[in-house]
Amino acid sequence: MNRINDTNKYLFEELIKQIQRQYNAAGIAVAVIDDEGNTAYENYFGYRDVANQIPLNEDTIFGMASVTKSFVALSVMQLCEKGLMDLDDPVSKYIPEFTNKNQKTVRVRHFLNHSAGFYPTKRTQIKETAAEYGFKEEECGDLAFVTELADIGVKLVAEQLDEQTLECGLSGAPGAYMSYCNDGFGLLGEMVRRVSGEKSFSDYVKKNILNPLGMDRSGCEYLRPRLEENSSILYSVSNGELTGTRDFYNSGFVLSGAGAMRSTLADMKKVVGMYLNHGKTADGKRLLSWEGIQTMCRPAIEYRPESWYCMGLATKKLDDLTVVEHGGSQLGVSSNMSWSYDAGAGVIVLCNTSDVPVSAIADAAMRMYHGRNPIDMREVYEDNPWTEKTVKAAVGSYATNEGQVENSVVEICMEDGKVCLRADGKLQPFIMVNETVGLVRGFVKDGYVKLFKDGDGDVFAIGYGGRMLPKRK
Repeated sequence: MNRINDTNKYLFEELIKQIQRQYNAAGIAVAVIDDEGNTAYENYFGYRDVANQIPLNEDTIFGMASVTKSFVALSVMQLCEKGLMDLDDPVSKYIPEFTNKNQKTVRVRHFLNHSAGFYPTKRTQIKETAAEYGFKEEECGDLAFVTELADIGVKLVAEQLDEQTLECGLSGAPGAYMSYCNDGFGLLGEMVRRVSGEKSFSDYVKKNILNPLGMDRSGCEYLRPRLEENSSILYSVSNGELTGTRDFYNSGFVLSGAGAMRSTLADMKKVVGMYLNHGKTADGKRLLSWEGIQTMCRPAIEYRPESWYCMGLATKKLDDLTVVEHGGSQLGVSSNMSWSYDAGAGVIVLCNTSDVPVSAIADAAMRMYHGRNPIDMREVYEDNPWTEKTVKAAVGSYATNEGQVENSVVEICMEDGKVCLRADGKLQPFIMVNETVGLVRGFVKDGYVKLFKDGDGDVFAIGYGGRMLPKRK
């Protein structure tokens, strides 16, 4: 039941304005819907084009980044229900380029919940790959639809994963740990393409998800959003200033399943409404059985404290509510969709600026809808200092090889007698919650640090930002 009152609405909008100022966010679009698809709240803050002061509306196209992974998982589940795929099949059955030679059997479900055992690997980008192999948009059209380029991408990504070993690159056996893996979801998208017989992952999603939902301004294309007038400019903050581009290829993964979806607030209300409606569209068409939706939403492996990754979705506790969600972050993109069967509501937050904590906005919106103070009344953790043995084991550098900067690191270090975290050039003290968890506390955006220890108590990796980062030797 919608319990939004004027006081909580005011507090919610003041929170958004504060986040917008602190993170220099160009534009933010927010909607809350009920479980019948009715809009309970909708508002827009800022611009899709700052220089020309052009406002946002419900049809403005945004990048969705990793929210795409929910579309991949939905596609896989559709094919499983048709008997064309099985979650327990080896990945190599569908992607023979992935030989699985240095790892125990990686199954489809391991990629769906990021537990295949791979540390982050360097991102294989579509723009650079296309240039290297001679694919030009002016000759081939939108690179999202070039089958030959997708096959090259599969080969490159599969080879990169096959190179990993327990000595260098593998975190453990499949199913042991969760570490965010764009490579895995890129390959899952290509499984969908190959099994379905469609020419591209984008074609499959359009035919089997977007069209039935009436999401006519969404897709995994790169060219269309660049040419559309009502499309957001992609902004990032550099030296305190906003810089923008309309190049949707920028930082895009070579395989669309990792994060190529673009959508609008109006369209995303339809997909969240489908999940709230147990797999059915507004006009009664069924995209997936209720059992299939439940499988997608079922906790599979620990993600963060009080949060679990499922299949292309994550679930967590928000006060006494269980919330299902997925976010996305990329150059010029901060996105989040969430819903709660307990609250009977869903939330979409879209932003055209990098690294904005839109999940905090989504949580505040859910609280507002439920008649609660939207401001996060976060638990105050007591600092429980690590033992000397844990500090000694934790201090060191941890590789973050996923980005384009080779050998970039996150450090746990001692400064003025205190344990601190150094990441992205910033030194941050953090609260030591217990012997395996630290908490970097910031304005509406908390960062957890989880220590992974071996049988001797030595720290071999940390969990940070959803990734497992190996300790540098």
